[in-house]
Amino acid sequence: MTLKTALITGGATGIGKATAKKLISQGVNVVISGRREELASGAITDIESVATNGAIVKFIRNDVTDETAIQQMIAQVVTEFGRLDMAVNNAGVYNEAATLDQSDTKKFNEMIDVNVMGVYYCMKNEIAQMLKQGGGAIVNLASIAGLNGVPMTGTYVATKHAVVGLTKSAAIDHAVQGIRINAVAPGAIRTDIIAEHIAANEEGLAAMHPINRLGYPEEIANGIAWLLSDEASFVIGHTLNIDGGYQAK
Repeated sequence: MTLKTALITGGATGIGKATAKKLISQGVNVVISGRREELASGAITDIESVATNGAIVKFIRNDVTDETAIQQMIAQVVTEFGRLDMAVNNAGVYNEAATLDQSDTKKFNEMIDVNVMGVYYCMKNEIAQMLKQGGGAIVNLASIAGLNGVPMTGTYVATKHAVVGLTKSAAIDHAVQGIRINAVAPGAIRTDIIAEHIAANEEGLAAMHPINRLGYPEEIANGIAWLLSDEASFVIGHTLNIDGGYQAK
């Protein structure tokens, strides 16, 4: 049996690692990428512990802001595994809480480089490979900030709205070519990206969600895995809210 192969950016921590564990537990080969090589060893051991059907995990050090590096990474995945069946564009940064007039232009550009251009570079080259092989599935990490305005977060909100827009348009472009492209919109999740904000105001963050708690990476991974699966074969261009009821308010 030929196993499917998934590529997950930002796959060594948080939602990325949880998704890698979910997929490898279903017998999918997983390639995780990221800039922090020091995290790879522990992540690989954790991910390998739940592997089934002989599925394996591999780490490739990569920076999503470098399109040439993205192209080389995808080529390496295809060389080693034969094809790229699934992609999860998860790498992202959130580096500032400020009103727009007080925001730092350099920090906004950093978020654009990773959250927008990084997703663009990945999607562009993932789609190109999937067109060659006849299909695939992509899930992008948006956010409740990609669907709403959020106080003190305008620059980050802008980048996540861009992810939703890229998802919808690319999904339409490639809907009849066997490539399904969707996104997930998590609420506040216990990940490194909001760790300091959790410590400072966990009760307030939890209260933003009708379920009155923060989410866990595994809860987002479950939704991502479903969107990538054949069970979601008629789901195209959708942004799946996994947000403890935030959008229902």
